[in-house]
Amino acid sequence: MAALLYGGAVIAAASPTTSIFAPMSTPAHDVNDLSIFVLAITGFIYVGVSGLLVYALVRFRARPGDTTEPPQVFGSVQIELSWTIIPILIIVVLFLTTARVLFSIQDAQKPATALDVIVVGHQFWWEFRYPQYNVVTANELHVPVSSKASPRPTYMKLTSADVMHSFWVPQLAGKTDLLPNRVNEMWIDPQQSGLYVGQCAQFCGPEHAKMLLRVYVDTPEEFRHWIANQQRTQAELTLPSETGESASEESTAHAGNPQIVHADMNVNSPTTRGVASESIDAQEVSARAGQYVFEREACINCHTVAGTVATGRYGPDLTHLMSRETIASGAAPNTRQDLIKWIGDPNQIKPGCLMPAMHLTDKQNEQITAYLLTLR
Repeated sequence: MAALLYGGAVIAAASPTTSIFAPMSTPAHDVNDLSIFVLAITGFIYVGVSGLLVYALVRFRARPGDTTEPPQVFGSVQIELSWTIIPILIIVVLFLTTARVLFSIQDAQKPATALDVIVVGHQFWWEFRYPQYNVVTANELHVPVSSKASPRPTYMKLTSADVMHSFWVPQLAGKTDLLPNRVNEMWIDPQQSGLYVGQCAQFCGPEHAKMLLRVYVDTPEEFRHWIANQQRTQAELTLPSETGESASEESTAHAGNPQIVHADMNVNSPTTRGVASESIDAQEVSARAGQYVFEREACINCHTVAGTVATGRYGPDLTHLMSRETIASGAAPNTRQDLIKWIGDPNQIKPGCLMPAMHLTDKQNEQITAYLLTLR
């Protein structure tokens, strides 16, 4: 057992781990202590039963020359009392110990300094809302470090937008289910900054195994900086006319060029949407062209980019997409190459995910990627 605990500590020091034997939060410490206690009792039972079995096999084995049946014992009050009372006592001890841990976690007093987070489970990603700061993000939860001198626990309200999910980051707390039309609660107080990993622990569909969790525990200064960045909105990308021509002159100049598209001539959207007064080269690979395509395809039906016309709520909020280290709920690193692959066909990275392939051209894919790379 000591070797197991030492191994867990080594793993925790080397990289993020899902070992329950490397607790970094009060609820996880309590669960870990309970686990060790239960392992000790069950280990003692295992050793005792195994020892008695070995003793009986050796002591009462058949020997050369034995031709008679050994004495038969029919009933023993002492033995029957022992195998009835001892298990009952063990069960009572385990029940009371478990109940004490459960109540100490569930009934913990919430301090005024606590951070509130609303966690919403989706197929197959996580939504995190910070009502105190009016911030919404996805898949990567940021919380401040907590210490005895300056306690800052994180209290979470958990619910589901579709089916049953389960929030599980073993180094921080035991798992808590997310149920439709019900709100469950849990809290964590990470005592060391760093990255803690977990995942959905309740089968929720074909991509359950890739519904991963990443919790970043920041120092107070890092958390304030992260919140300030998340509170920023993104502007519509418009550029002043480089030629100084009026809109009518520009339209006349490009009337014969099919590669030039005017945002205010798009029949599928209002004239005020997106890059409303700029000419967009259909072959241009730029953030401006990418936002134009992003806002005129189905992207904005599912995704939000605060400060723009994109207000979809079905998929993750993309306002600060590039502030995250991963995409697809931790299934791939957040790089340009993986973004292009993800936008082109999400099933290449996450087979069975609910984000459809939009059948964009390679040029449109590159344009949208160029725009997403600006969302920091």
